[in-house]
Amino acid sequence: MGSTILWIIAIGALVVLLFSTVLFLAGRYKRCPSDKILVIYGKVEEGRSSRCMHGGGALILPLVQDYAYLSLTPMTISIPLQGALSQQNIRINVPSTFTVGISTQSDIMTNAAERLLGLKGAEIEDMAKEIIFGQLRLTVASLTIEQINQDRESFLEEIRKNVDPELNKIGLILINVNITDITDESDYIDSIGKKAASEAINKARVDVAEQEKLGAIGASEADREKEIRVAENLASAEKGRKKALADQRIYVQEREASAVMGENTAKVDIAKSNAQLAVQQAMARQQSEVAQREAEVQIQKAQYKAEQERLKAAEVVQQEIEKQKIEINAEATAERTRREAKGEADGILLKYMAEAEGQRKLLESKAQGYNSLVKSVNGDAKAAATLLLIEKMEQLVSKQVEAISNLKIDKITVWDSGGSQGSSTANFVSGLVKSIPPLHDISAMVGLELPEYLGKTVEETAKKQAAEPEQPEVKE
Repeated sequence: MGSTILWIIAIGALVVLLFSTVLFLAGRYKRCPSDKILVIYGKVEEGRSSRCMHGGGALILPLVQDYAYLSLTPMTISIPLQGALSQQNIRINVPSTFTVGISTQSDIMTNAAERLLGLKGAEIEDMAKEIIFGQLRLTVASLTIEQINQDRESFLEEIRKNVDPELNKIGLILINVNITDITDESDYIDSIGKKAASEAINKARVDVAEQEKLGAIGASEADREKEIRVAENLASAEKGRKKALADQRIYVQEREASAVMGENTAKVDIAKSNAQLAVQQAMARQQSEVAQREAEVQIQKAQYKAEQERLKAAEVVQQEIEKQKIEINAEATAERTRREAKGEADGILLKYMAEAEGQRKLLESKAQGYNSLVKSVNGDAKAAATLLLIEKMEQLVSKQVEAISNLKIDKITVWDSGGSQGSSTANFVSGLVKSIPPLHDISAMVGLELPEYLGKTVEETAKKQAAEPEQPEVKE
């Protein structure tokens, strides 16, 4: 019984001990956040003062090891560098901003653990600022102002080459460099800017002059040459002035006397350049005037040629108008002739159509009258013809009488042998009367027989008497 209790107590104590050990070890296991570096120091690898980790975790051995964290948050450091000497001994101001931070590379992390562990952020920034100031001055001193101002990329690369290795020695790396504005006390950089602007303006003037030359023949060429000459002289004068200013500023600090001498030399050069500029301007004006006169001659020739072309075009247009007028008049005359011919043809056609229509109506009226006449004699066509002949008899007799009455006989000469009885003249006239066909003969020609009350011919009477038997004379 007693041994059993002892076993239970021993087992419980072992469990408590194991549980306590587990809790203790769990408390000693440290995880490294992504924005920090875990530094384990104390008893670490042989020959090393610490072990650095970025990410993951590690068990910190009690009594022999301890730990700390280094923040990876970047630090922004303003560097207001003033009066740094360039390679030309001209002092310039290089205000800049550097962004630095603790590196995650193995060797650099070890440097940070050895030199920055336990320092506050402000202390780390002060240390980095001193390093950056010194290396930035060194970089500026190795370059000319033109290299610093015009080729910013190369300037920044030189800064990285000089600053980054020094920062690595204390466990930092250079993340970014931002140069705000570079100035100098002697306005050398401003002069460089003015020179660049002047060169750009001169180039623009050359381009404008080139375009004017293409658009205005000779005058444009003169303007282009003038602008080029003026631009070259201005550039030369500006270059001399800048060189003088540069020489003056090079020796201001260390060799004042040499700088003064250089300034005097520059003034002489400027005076010479101004004299050359005046000569060149006079020559340019002379060339400009000559070119302008030549351009005016070319313009007058072009205007004369254009006027000739215009007159020729006007004459061609006038001839074309006259040609069109003739064609229009001819077409109008032809159209009028066609219309007049058509009108005459239409008039003749209408006349013939009217006459034909009148004949048709006349014949229709006669046909209707003849039809009515035949109906009135009960369809006896012979009787109808007789009536028509009787109707025309008067006209026939009138025509017979008119045939003799219209004869104009002024004198009649009759040769008679004396054998005839009676007057020869009377016999001649009687013969004319007998030559006219009698009415019965005319009626017989058309197959008609006149009624007896109109009389008979002598031949018919004789024939009838000859045919009748002779009656004996009755005597009383």
